Amino acid sequence: MKFRDFPATILISAITALVGAVILITGNLQEAAVLGGFIPARAGAELFTPGTPAVPAILTPLTTLFIHVSALQIFFNVLILVITGQKTEQVIGWPQFLLLYVIGAFASAGVYYLLTPDALWPLLGMNGAVSAVLGAYALLYGQPRTAAVGPFSARTVHVAWLAAAWAVISILTGLLQPTPQGVSLFESLAWSAAAPIGGFLAGLAAARPLFMWHWRKA
Repeated sequence: MKFRDFPATILISAITALVGAVILITGNLQEAAVLGGFIPARAGAELFTPGTPAVPAILTPLTTLFIHVSALQIFFNVLILVITGQKTEQVIGWPQFLLLYVIGAFASAGVYYLLTPDALWPLLGMNGAVSAVLGAYALLYGQPRTAAVGPFSARTVHVAWLAAAWAVISILTGLLQPTPQGVSLFESLAWSAAAPIGGFLAGLAAARPLFMWHWRKA
């Protein structure tokens, strides 16, 4: 995998792994999660005393992408990004790929906020952004195997099936994860399942427009 062919995928993967590793090795996970993680409650109230070096709330959907709870989470997220990212970047171009990644991050955070606006548990990691890349990859490279249903085209039905499949996978994965102490099951599913679903749906929605924009002069 050459840098000139997939600059965005390589840069995101390398920086995410490096920053995530530094946070874990230095033992600053808790501080990073509080000051740089996406916390829905921060959108409606100031949680820190003046002068606290916290990232502005509006930027935390981006900074939280580099904060992971374990080396295993970093490994699997980066692995999925490398596998699906290079193929996706190849067909939509690196500027559009970066935009897709950012869209996934904000869509994921947005879903978490809409479901639990007062939640204090931070949304950490790149799951939402990677889910957007995965959604775009599935749409761009997947072959529709379904027929049209009523007024819905075969492609529309295909998108619906992809969304439903990812929703089931995300919910089952969320249910298998232990619920943190003091966090309700609904809130736990909001960040472990609903947030990735939001990123995946954003990827499905953005894939074709970004593809068309990249090849607009072809």
